[in-house]
Amino acid sequence: MSGPDDVGPEAGEEPLDEFAAEVESAPVGLDILEEEALGKAVDRVLLVRLWEWVAPYKGQVFLTLAMVAPMFALELAPAWIVKTGIDRVMLPPAELPAAGVIDTFLTAPEGWDPLLWLASLFLVASLTSALFAYGHMLLMVATGQAAMRDLRLRVFNHIQSLHLGFFDTYPVGRLVTRATSDVEHVAEMFSQGIVAFVTDVLKMIGFAAVLFAVAPKLAAWTFSVVPFLAIGAVVFRLKVRDAFRNTRVLLARINATIQETVTGMKVVQLFTREARNLRDFEDLNGAHRDAWHKSIWYDSALFSVVELASGVIVAIVIWQATGWATAGTIYLFINYMRRFFMPLRDLSAKYSVMQSSMASIERIFQLLDTEPAIQDPTPERARHVAGREAPPARGEIEFENVWFAYNRDEWVLRDLSLKVAPGEKVAFVGPTGAGKTTVIKLLTRLYEVTRGRILLDGVDLRDIPQNELRRRVGMVLQDVFLFSGTIEDNLALGRSDLDHGAIQRAAAAVEADRFIAVLPDGYQTEVRERGTNFSTGQRQLLSFARALAHGADVLVLDEATSSIDTETEALVQHGIHVLMEGKTSLVIAHRLSTIEDVDRIYVLEQGALAESGSHRELIEQGGLYARLLQLQNEGGRPFLAAAGR
Repeated sequence: MSGPDDVGPEAGEEPLDEFAAEVESAPVGLDILEEEALGKAVDRVLLVRLWEWVAPYKGQVFLTLAMVAPMFALELAPAWIVKTGIDRVMLPPAELPAAGVIDTFLTAPEGWDPLLWLASLFLVASLTSALFAYGHMLLMVATGQAAMRDLRLRVFNHIQSLHLGFFDTYPVGRLVTRATSDVEHVAEMFSQGIVAFVTDVLKMIGFAAVLFAVAPKLAAWTFSVVPFLAIGAVVFRLKVRDAFRNTRVLLARINATIQETVTGMKVVQLFTREARNLRDFEDLNGAHRDAWHKSIWYDSALFSVVELASGVIVAIVIWQATGWATAGTIYLFINYMRRFFMPLRDLSAKYSVMQSSMASIERIFQLLDTEPAIQDPTPERARHVAGREAPPARGEIEFENVWFAYNRDEWVLRDLSLKVAPGEKVAFVGPTGAGKTTVIKLLTRLYEVTRGRILLDGVDLRDIPQNELRRRVGMVLQDVFLFSGTIEDNLALGRSDLDHGAIQRAAAAVEADRFIAVLPDGYQTEVRERGTNFSTGQRQLLSFARALAHGADVLVLDEATSSIDTETEALVQHGIHVLMEGKTSLVIAHRLSTIEDVDRIYVLEQGALAESGSHRELIEQGGLYARLLQLQNEGGRPFLAAAGR
């Protein structure tokens, strides 16, 4: 058995018909259902955990809540000013009730026209309310974004701390979603979700209290409709949940279909699947439209019910207030009741935001709760190791009875023991799936050994901090990854101690300076995504220069020349020798001709050490290595044929 990377580069390019079958039968349903699952509208456990990121900004949160009271008072003021104008200026009844504190404040000063005074107060109240609303929204959003900045940073840092095996099974798209869309959904909760919800509830309670204080009997009549609306809201919540879920799941499937089609465009066009894909997409698109229609139906129904309730309440107010309430009081009730029901009209949007936010919070915490499988030594262990006499950095490597499995009991390495002396150059060869790539993954501690141990200069790798280990072990991969930025940035990789001169010397040593010198901007040439503006050979030369510049004392080359043409390979051979000089070097190669001059060759078969020795010794033995070399020289199927597969 082999790990995911053991069968990748060595197996060659995947046949088109097999890839087409994969594209056609990819199981997206369950993944999408899991990805788009909706949570509770309010989950107290999740909110308590989220407080860890909000707590540093609790002063801003409390200020946001403290602003609700003055904002509510300013929202009450305009209608009360109009009521005063109607009852005391425009249509005063025969007997005015005694003026209260508010009426006294609203009375025009001597020499002022009463209506002009009230109009001025109305304007001041409206402007002040607008300023408070602006400041409240600004503070609320800024607080949410600040907290989410910290959360996004934590998510990104946690992703970087996870071991490579995690990324073998966790889709990249989901990780991107956790750090982007999911965090953004949580940020929306501050501006459109829980804070707005709490504010709306407090305002509704406030409007009800004011109306009962003004006219208890009339308020009791008007609020008789509220229980029916509450029942309607509960029914809406139950129905709209499924509608929201269906639209999100179908949208996720549409996105997956588009991504799959674009990724497999070569296969789509070669096998003329355009019409088939269009039919499938048309079905998904139509189902998404129908699901949205259902969602909109519930949303419209709730809006209509709220509007109907508002109309019924206006009728009740006019019916019950006629004959005893003033015109201003009637206006006040109608205005405040309409404001009371306004939050209910937006219930659909707020409910959707809250559910999305809670689902996103849950997914984020699931990721953050994933413990990194590769851990640095504990402080106690580090102190114990530091207390011993540190061996000199020579580059000696030893595998002691190493067993490893990517999946339980499916062993990739079986009781592997070997030793590489300081400065020795060794190579690993063997059939596909023999475990060669796994050896270097364990050496760099991208995975943890299942049994046994690996020593570097006599120290167990688990006792060496990861940063120190990876500074000492340099790696050149077959699939070279280049970041966006300049060539110099890609060679230095953020190390401030690598100046321009050191980078130039490393590039010259591996012959990379030849093509860099003819570029218009030289070392400042911008690298496109994944280095697509350079050939495979040029990218490989840059990886050699990068490894040399970083000065590791152990060097690993994984198929480092397998993707380079013969002319380029001849160009870099001198650079590779310079790269290996004075370093313990481990080489994995398909082309056995490239490892004839190494000190020792280890031949692996089914995860175990089959034979070892120099190139000449292994040929004389006439074993597996000799058969592999003979097959390559004859142009036969290497490795797979040798393994009888």
